[in-house]
Amino acid sequence: MARGGRSRNAAEAAELSGMNRERWLRRAQRASDAFGLVLLLVLATYVLASLLDNHGWPAVIELGAGTGTALVALVSAHAPARIVRAAIGLTGLAIALAAVAAITGARGWLSAGALLEVTLLTAAMLAVLYRVAISDAVDSRTILGAISVYAILGLLFTFLYGTVERIQGTPFFGHLSEPQSSDFLFFSFTTLTTTGYGNLVPAGQPGRMLSGLEMMIGQIFLVTLVARLVTLWRPGSRLRERRAERTEG
Repeated sequence: MARGGRSRNAAEAAELSGMNRERWLRRAQRASDAFGLVLLLVLATYVLASLLDNHGWPAVIELGAGTGTALVALVSAHAPARIVRAAIGLTGLAIALAAVAAITGARGWLSAGALLEVTLLTAAMLAVLYRVAISDAVDSRTILGAISVYAILGLLFTFLYGTVERIQGTPFFGHLSEPQSSDFLFFSFTTLTTTGYGNLVPAGQPGRMLSGLEMMIGQIFLVTLVARLVTLWRPGSRLRERRAERTEG
């Protein structure tokens, strides 16, 4: 009799342990999908790019913010460990190249670091987009993930425009001989949203081609993925499910 009681107690303890483990796994899953944090970092990078110059040590800080955002996005999107490790290495290399450019004044090093930054942001954007696309339910984290992808896209083209301007050696905007990061940032997001104030216009190729591509991607993304997710979103559904589980338990 005592042995049977101990067996039941052991079975109940094992079941309780399994339930606790499953609960903690769900919490870890929610914590790992930290797309709200990704969006905050994107906004912080946006502010830095608006305030800092795109050369010297300010450019190093700006590049560090962009690559750091990409790293957090990759981790939040459950990117494979080998990709995260490679991204960490590329981040260190990009910051080192920008630092060399700040010390020597050679723009080529900064352009190389910026290209690595664009690569990392592209990988982060695709990883978050994939995570959002395979999500089995549309909730607040899914919406935040989609918005993060859209914001990362604007940053990606911002740094890409700046890199093109440094590589081609001629002004990116015809009437602006020395554009700053804030100019590229403003142009990128007005292009992405197809606002088009017209005060900043690419002087030639490949700027015109890239800005047209950004316009197309931005509009397709908004009218397909984001609009679809918003229509499927049911605020409070997760809370109602938890209450139902507690009632049944």
